[in-house]
Amino acid sequence: MPRQPLLRARAAAVPRAAAGSIAVAVDAARRGLLPAADIRRLAVVVRRAVAVIGRLPAEISVRLLDDAGIAELHDRWLGVPGPTDVITFDLGVPGGPGLHGDIAVSVETARRMAKQLGWDARHELAYYAVHGLLHLAGEDDIDPADRRRMRLRERQVLAALSLPGPPARRPRRPRGRP
Repeated sequence: MPRQPLLRARAAAVPRAAAGSIAVAVDAARRGLLPAADIRRLAVVVRRAVAVIGRLPAEISVRLLDDAGIAELHDRWLGVPGPTDVITFDLGVPGGPGLHGDIAVSVETARRMAKQLGWDARHELAYYAVHGLLHLAGEDDIDPADRRRMRLRERQVLAALSLPGPPARRPRRPRGRP
């Protein structure tokens, strides 16, 4: 994952976390992208998910984007054109304590996928946030065995938050293959 901050003003966006604490900032890139109540709800989900994952201290910023905004990041940092659901920027020290990073999430993709899968878009956003947090915690989903482990961990974290696990999805094609 890229090791550059997602937000230019990251220092102002997320206060420094003291040892054992959790600092979370959720920001919508475009006004009206998500209601304020849903932004606050997502911040609570992220804070609680970090506590469940148990990697403290934590400094997490979540940037809510539209498809165009996440497509720009996807191309710039990963060299892949087009939108995606979530991109994680690990800003922690390798092997260091806690979780430190930025998570970019596409609200438009979440709404589209939720409609397609027949569940609530707020749950899809929570799922993306948990997925991003697990990437920050060192989980990966590139190969099938790692993907199965990560999906299990996602479901465990969501269940601990009293949130439903995501509906079954079609498996992704391996990266770099048509």
